[in-house]
Amino acid sequence: MIPKSIEHIGIAVENLETSIAYYEQILGVKCYAIEEVADQKVKTAFFKIGETKIELLESTDPEGPIGKYIAKKGPGVHHIAFAVEDVDQALQEVEEKGVKLIDSKSRPGAEGLQIGFLHPKSTGGVLTEFCGKNKL
Repeated sequence: MIPKSIEHIGIAVENLETSIAYYEQILGVKCYAIEEVADQKVKTAFFKIGETKIELLESTDPEGPIGKYIAKKGPGVHHIAFAVEDVDQALQEVEEKGVKLIDSKSRPGAEGLQIGFLHPKSTGGVLTEFCGKNKL
């Protein structure tokens, strides 16, 4: 498994509307999608910059993963996501190499992608996500 590209960089924000305004009005990039991922208790906004996307993440519940992250560390870079051909296969390969996983199997994420996270204790402190197209 070799990542195809950086799929996106996830940034935890306290207020999606304010953060969208910064990217649009200050940086001049347009938000192309806003989506709620209910099971992850998050609302997302996406921006395309070159070949990479920025994903803003606003918690919809203080007890959700982003809510807890912001309470503990504050807003900022939350994770880096790599595009892979097969998320389940990629998770299995890195687990066999001794990487601790958050997700042992892929699950639905934003933009119709399958996702799986690696634990930051095994990745030099960087929360790492694998993303790929839904399996047919």
